[in-house]
Amino acid sequence: MLSEFKEFIAKGNVMDLAVGVIIGGAFALITASLVGDIIMPIVGAIFGGLDFSNYFIGLSSEVTATSLEEAKKQGAVLAYGSFITVIINFIIIAFIIFMMVRYVNKIKANMEKQEEEAPAEPAAPSADIVLLTEIRDALQK
Repeated sequence: MLSEFKEFIAKGNVMDLAVGVIIGGAFALITASLVGDIIMPIVGAIFGGLDFSNYFIGLSSEVTATSLEEAKKQGAVLAYGSFITVIINFIIIAFIIFMMVRYVNKIKANMEKQEEEAPAEPAAPSADIVLLTEIRDALQK
């Protein structure tokens, strides 16, 4: 069983997946920072102080705070502003992945087109034909 597991892990697809997951996690952090630290403050400045991070609904009458952090300490809250931020993160990541896949597909299409356009090299003569040609040339001399 251990040898089967080693064989499974050693396959290229598993390693590629592991690398993809690690890079994807790092990319998600970068995107979260982009949205939270750059895009949302700009959106807030354009729309007059709009800050999605503090949009919430208190689920009990005990919640009277005006910031999400304080409201969570007071009781249960529905933090829909955080959800909006996550949706924006997803849209940005999905768009970037779409652009990457689109670019890779263009590269593949160009490579296939070049392979189709490349003229096929004439087949090399077989050893028998080469030998017969040499004999013919020797007899002519």
